[in-house]
Amino acid sequence: MEQIVILDFGSQYTQVIARRVRELNVYSTILRYDTPASEIQKLGVKGIILSGSHASVYEETTDKAPQVVFELGIPVLGICYGMQTMAHQLGGRVQSGHTREFGHADVRAHGHTQLLDGIQDYATPMGHG
Repeated sequence: MEQIVILDFGSQYTQVIARRVRELNVYSTILRYDTPASEIQKLGVKGIILSGSHASVYEETTDKAPQVVFELGIPVLGICYGMQTMAHQLGGRVQSGHTREFGHADVRAHGHTQLLDGIQDYATPMGHG
């Protein structure tokens, strides 16, 4: 069975994420972030979502996604802390913002790809998203 796996880092929204995926008629399974790589591999997943938490990658003890997540050759979506750990584990840099935010945020994509084609909530006067 094709499915999406959501690796839960302790987010209060993990169940909401799973429900939204299921509303798109895609089977989803929630697993702990520290689920052994062998268990993830045998599920034959088509994509992985790394959920959020209250943590920061710069705390002394931080949870990380199993390395196999980035080696399966399937799409990975990080949400909140999930995005932080993905960026950090893949050699990126995570910096604190000037203010903490929750909810809607304006994002400007650089280096557009097909993944973002047709996605736009806002356009500049020049027509750029």
